Amino acid sequence: MKNIPELAFNLDVPEAVLQRAKAIKLLILDVDGVLTNGEIYITAQGEEIKAFNTLDGHGLKMLQKTGVQLAIITGRDAAGVGHRVRGLGIDHYLAGIHDKRTAYLNLIAQLGLSQEQCAYVGDDVVDLPVMVRCGLPIAVPSAHNWVIHYADYVTQAAAGLGAVREACEMIMWAQGSLQDALTEYVL
Repeated sequence: MKNIPELAFNLDVPEAVLQRAKAIKLLILDVDGVLTNGEIYITAQGEEIKAFNTLDGHGLKMLQKTGVQLAIITGRDAAGVGHRVRGLGIDHYLAGIHDKRTAYLNLIAQLGLSQEQCAYVGDDVVDLPVMVRCGLPIAVPSAHNWVIHYADYVTQAAAGLGAVREACEMIMWAQGSLQDALTEYVL
């Protein structure tokens, strides 16, 4: 077997962001434009179809194994999203939410977490009520300009194409768990 190299995280993440990421105990995601590329396909029967990236999904599972909890707060309530969320084992799924601020505050109170212990990945202005309150606001590159302005970190990967995986690995890198998580696959 080859020697296991020491991992070098290859993204340029400011030290202040890594310091905030160390405290994260809950990662909250929007769906459309974050876990997906933002496109919604609607069949003639009215069913919504969305594409999810398997790299993002596995990143969420790896992060969850480190003890970081996962949540989704989304304005839409699509059956396919619920199915994906259950498949990923995400415990906190808040769908059809139009007041993300209140949903967020209720969730962290229920979990006994401070705002500094929460990260949020968003792409549109409806995400700002959470992003301006959480400890680590993250945006995807295609996010609205205001969202990018309020984000502490903007992923290099695109929405629906690895942005969530990048956020997960960045948090794991900051918390010192990424090397072990990846090494597990070559032992």
